[in-house]
Amino acid sequence: MNKFPAWKNALVIVVVFLGLLYALPNVFDQDPAIEVIGHRDTLVDATTAVEVRTALEAAEIPYKRVDELPDRLLIRFRETSDQLRAQEVLQRAFLGRDYVAALTLSADVPDWLTAIGAKPMYLGLDLRGGIHVLIDVDMETAVAQAVNRYAGDIRDLLRNERIRYGRISEESNGVTISFNDAEIRDRAFTLLDNELRDLSVSRRSDGGNLLVTVRIADREIQELQRLALQQNIITLRNRVNQMGVAEPIVQQQGDRRIVVQLPGANDPAQIKNILSATATLEYRLEDTETDIRDALEGRVPHGSRLYQTRDGRPILLRRQVIVTGNQITNAGSGIDQRTGSPMVTVSLDGPGGRRMRNVTNENVGKPMAVVFIETRTETREVDGELVSRRVLTEEVISVANILEPFGSRFQTTGLSSGQEAHNLALLLRAGALAAPIEIVEERTIGPSLGQESIEQGFLSVMIGLALVILFMGLYYRVFGLVANLALVLNLVLIVAVLSLLQAVLTLPGIAGIVLTVGMAVDANVLIFQRIREEIKLGNTPQASISAGYDKALSTIVDANITTLIAAAVLYGFGTGPIKGFAVTLFIGILTSMFTALIGTRAVINLIYGGKRVTKLAI
Repeated sequence: MNKFPAWKNALVIVVVFLGLLYALPNVFDQDPAIEVIGHRDTLVDATTAVEVRTALEAAEIPYKRVDELPDRLLIRFRETSDQLRAQEVLQRAFLGRDYVAALTLSADVPDWLTAIGAKPMYLGLDLRGGIHVLIDVDMETAVAQAVNRYAGDIRDLLRNERIRYGRISEESNGVTISFNDAEIRDRAFTLLDNELRDLSVSRRSDGGNLLVTVRIADREIQELQRLALQQNIITLRNRVNQMGVAEPIVQQQGDRRIVVQLPGANDPAQIKNILSATATLEYRLEDTETDIRDALEGRVPHGSRLYQTRDGRPILLRRQVIVTGNQITNAGSGIDQRTGSPMVTVSLDGPGGRRMRNVTNENVGKPMAVVFIETRTETREVDGELVSRRVLTEEVISVANILEPFGSRFQTTGLSSGQEAHNLALLLRAGALAAPIEIVEERTIGPSLGQESIEQGFLSVMIGLALVILFMGLYYRVFGLVANLALVLNLVLIVAVLSLLQAVLTLPGIAGIVLTVGMAVDANVLIFQRIREEIKLGNTPQASISAGYDKALSTIVDANITTLIAAAVLYGFGTGPIKGFAVTLFIGILTSMFTALIGTRAVINLIYGGKRVTKLAI
């Protein structure tokens, strides 16, 4: 009696072994580190590592080591002060243009553990700190973009009504259109005043020029800036979520700044690159009616614009944009089966799909170009100071003839690498930024409650755990020691599962763990009290053990299932810290049921099973 079959014993041994193995990475120290990745298709190789070592040694900055990973470098330090000094030195040396460097914390886990996928669990900002990024939104550009959109709308309205105009000039808060005839000017004024009701439309004469001025009111400018800030917050949150950062904080600070906090970021350099990028696509028809040599000599037609392809070849495109990244609803990266090159599959919204179909239907056999547009910040040293400037890149990545009409779903090729295709698809899925952004501050931050508070909280948990272990050992003797062993194993299994899932542990999560610890002990108390009652009824020790586990089972399962339901509801409807509490509670309930019902039973069977026992130490 009271013997497990071999498979159950094997199950317990395997679970304990795997739990210890995957919880082990959490005992290793977290090193302050700098992660370096190449921008777009810039390679990070052994030469880059040599340059990094040379720069750090020249500045006499001590570092632990430089890990050369497949597509990046990880420079480890012993002190945070050395990490911050090193970042400034590396930016001055060579990282401003072709590389991205990000501050991070990296566990010094042995290679044999990482090879089997054993990683430390993420800790939230309230426990270990993390990456803090302060972003400034370029509100002036947001207004300029709105003016540019209005200028395009005005041009389309006048052309549709066949109203001849001289020139359209974009100003800081509006558009001015010139005319050669007063009657035509008045027709244009009436049309624009009726169509653009949210704008201020006026007509005037300036010398010999007949003008119509369309202005954006101050109230409208404030609304544009507010919407740009909110759109950027949503876009940045989408980007971080798609990068897999758990429980990020993305929130507004002031009238034009955004705070991003990234706890447990496993790829901070890539995240920094994605945050600051404003990559999008534009689809334009090629101007095949103008000789490219005339355009190179400065004779560019009014309705066209000169671009360059990635290999430096000049190309003339129509100014009129067919669709832009704002009309893209979904995007995915992959490999073109015909050419074997990286590609992005694009899906358009309804209006974008209809416009694309109309344009391609009318221009079958003509070339269409895909323009890649990216804005990023470069850091350069000028007169001994680091100066950041925004760089706009516009290049044609693909030109192909329209073989047949297509609409809302198609492929874009011409990308230089699979990583660029992946990043571009991510940016298109997350949505375009409403205005360019600049990272004005980046730093590692400590726990929000302070290290001393964290240490005191950890000490209180240890004291509480020790008192529970002492009570169980004294009150239930051998059975209490077995329960204590299961209690410790339960904590190990929770940590192992959190590490495997790469979930974020926060202070509310610790509260969930403490609650499950109490429930685990409660389950064993129910079992042990039932065993005592069976002994008092005169049953044999072996029968009492069997009856204790069997009769307490339904009560324990019922109580834990109701708590599991509550945890699932909290996770489904909660946000942020509440989800963190729900995750650890849910995992802890499952592991505590295993340790309380199967783990302790296996040990008790090992001690008492199949033996002639006259008395139990309980």
